[in-house]
Amino acid sequence: MKRIRLLDKEFALSIPASDIIKAIWEMAIKMNSELRDKNPLMICILNGSFMFSADLMKLIDFPCEISFVKISSYQGMGSTGEVKQLIGLNEEIEGRTVVLLEDIVDTGVTIEKLVDQLAAQNPKEVKVATLLFKPEACKRKLNLDYVGMEIPNDFIVGYGLDYDGYGRNLPDIYTVID
Repeated sequence: MKRIRLLDKEFALSIPASDIIKAIWEMAIKMNSELRDKNPLMICILNGSFMFSADLMKLIDFPCEISFVKISSYQGMGSTGEVKQLIGLNEEIEGRTVVLLEDIVDTGVTIEKLVDQLAAQNPKEVKVATLLFKPEACKRKLNLDYVGMEIPNDFIVGYGLDYDGYGRNLPDIYTVID
């Protein structure tokens, strides 16, 4: 099993890049069917979902726009429980279909806060697409429209996910072991 070290932690390979791309491909097929005539605004939640969003957008075959927001609720290996919007949305969303592109939903705090903020701007609908979902960690009742994979409640890095800024560049996903 492949292992890596980031800062003071060791990680083992848990999801190879091929499985990630397969999950994104399956999500894109569903989106291409369901969102084709909706002219959605896709919103990439930075920093973590940049790789997921880029790979997904390459597979979308209908007209849409993409924008970016930067939100943070993590420090080290845990959620701070506090959501900070660092970079806001500049597009008008009233009456539009909006699709949030998230790397991972664990506690659900971040995505719940963002959905509430967007709902206040009267979009037609807000959909959530997440590459990874940790059902055991989720503390909120959420409607996740597109889920790439359900995973255990372990701390992971790679494919956009980080440990104090490190590991985002890895093509695979790794689980902490030490």
